[in-house]
Amino acid sequence: MVVSFAAVFALPLLFAPLRWARAFRWEVGPDDRLALYFGRCLGAAALGLLFVIGRGVIDPALTPLALELAAVAGALLGAVHVAGAIQRVQPWTEDAEIVLYALATLGALALRFL
Repeated sequence: MVVSFAAVFALPLLFAPLRWARAFRWEVGPDDRLALYFGRCLGAAALGLLFVIGRGVIDPALTPLALELAAVAGALLGAVHVAGAIQRVQPWTEDAEIVLYALATLGALALRFL
């Protein structure tokens, strides 16, 4: 899961955020500097989160923290996507991610507390 999320989201956002945006059906305007900056920032933050979550996979002492981090990140990202869906300001591909973030959050919580 960590590797696939890094490959599909984090690395493309870090190294090619506008190409990633177009692939996910976002319109990119003529002045794309802010989108480029925020895309790279989000990609870098995602890689940092994935590093800690990945460490939790291999180090049992870090597993609870990694699962809590995954749950919090999933819940917050899900909330951002729900807000975008309600406001109708994002493409359908982002609406579809709501289910993925909900499943990731619930899965992390289940593994952490069950």
